[in-house]
Amino acid sequence: MIRHIRRAAAFCLLLLVALLVNAARVQLFEADELDDNPANRRGTIARYDQPRGDILVGGRPVTGSEETGEQLSFERTYLHGPLYAPVTGYASQTYGTTLLENAEDGVLSGTDSLLAPLPFWNEFTRSRQPGGDVATTVEASMQQAAYEGLGGRRGAVAALDPSTGAVLALVSTPSYDPDRLSGTGPAVTDAWTRLNASTTMPMLNRAIRQTYPPGSTFKIVTAAAALDTRTVTDADAPTDTPSPYVLPGTRTTLPNEAKGCEEASLADAVRVSCNTVMAHLGVEVGLEGMVEAAEKFGFNDAGLRIPSGVARSNFDTDMSDDQLALSSIGQFNTTATPLQMAMVASAVANGGDLRRPHLVDRVTTDDGDTVRQEGAGASSWAMSPSTAVQLQRMMVEVVENGTGSNAAIDGVTVGGKTGTAQHGVDNSGLPYAWFISWARSPGSGRPAVAVAVVVEDASADRADISGGGSAAPIARAVMEAALEKDADRRNGDGGGAAGR
Repeated sequence: MIRHIRRAAAFCLLLLVALLVNAARVQLFEADELDDNPANRRGTIARYDQPRGDILVGGRPVTGSEETGEQLSFERTYLHGPLYAPVTGYASQTYGTTLLENAEDGVLSGTDSLLAPLPFWNEFTRSRQPGGDVATTVEASMQQAAYEGLGGRRGAVAALDPSTGAVLALVSTPSYDPDRLSGTGPAVTDAWTRLNASTTMPMLNRAIRQTYPPGSTFKIVTAAAALDTRTVTDADAPTDTPSPYVLPGTRTTLPNEAKGCEEASLADAVRVSCNTVMAHLGVEVGLEGMVEAAEKFGFNDAGLRIPSGVARSNFDTDMSDDQLALSSIGQFNTTATPLQMAMVASAVANGGDLRRPHLVDRVTTDDGDTVRQEGAGASSWAMSPSTAVQLQRMMVEVVENGTGSNAAIDGVTVGGKTGTAQHGVDNSGLPYAWFISWARSPGSGRPAVAVAVVVEDASADRADISGGGSAAPIARAVMEAALEKDADRRNGDGGGAAGR
């Protein structure tokens, strides 16, 4: 009998060891796969069992959380959802996360190790901290001015602080309310279907995810290349550009919408926007020089993040001379996001020093303790300081005596460049009206803001005029909001609101 008991005990011990080995195998080798299995709802339930941290603008939350009384306990809410959707993105129990909600998900959901009281605390305890907050660099008054200026038309605005690279406004219209996507159920599914089926594409972030031919606004890059390579040594001297200009190796002539472009100086070519002069200068600089200049401004950079990913702005690296001529005036395959063109204006305004843009100012715990501070963006030289000074003068002339007069602000130094980009077969596509600009407060040694505006404008049928007519007034409204904020800051009134 004892022998049988021993055998049974040994067999039970063997089964126990097998169970322990299998449990260890599951925990060590299959845990991640099981966690990621769509049938496993434990992770989803845990994710929504506490309020999500907030995204802040000017110290005030533009997001929130509300109790649902269901298995997924807390659902995301949005204050002024369409206004800030290009900044926040959405956090949906059904469709996941986008933009800041995605890029800072670890902080907002409480899983980021930065929020833990001790190193490796979350790993040892397998717990989550209360969701932290993400304070953005966006200025509410500038965001509102850009949103109202676009008025629901298809388009976008990006505004930067040239001295730091802080993103001050990021607007895309038509927009949508991310609140409608937060939860689960038929209403969320129907909203998702309608938004994705809409011909206006309200969920497309045109400010950072859509690229457009930049048209004549790209002439600022070409002018910088011409001056930095000393293809032009005197910006006020006549050039040897004929009008009309025949594209190299072709019989195609490049016309000008403006008058007085024959042998115009670089300064005059920028002021009235001469296609012929700028195309000719791009060819004279050469492909290598133009590519180098464009890339210094940020073109061809597929790794730009703010921290949301930004679409790559393009300047071809392999072109014939006729293609290079068209690319040098912002046509052919040259494309740019509005954020990229704001970077062009920012570099000029900041004396050639281009600050990498960033949207997050700081990250805090739910108690308000700062755990990460961004600071100024990384610095690189887009052009020499002397070239930047000359381009500042030219852009001021555009506003004071050229095509950008609608951006002028009394008593303020404003530089700008208009542009209208045609596209499609035989230019049959909807034209894009552009305006890039910067403004400096009276008595200030630093620029207050750099702005890029693009409007998909059916009336933009003449180069530059519609850029000045459709886009420049929007840029002016954003610059005025920035100047008011800058004046408050210099007078000691921060104007910021207290955090929650």
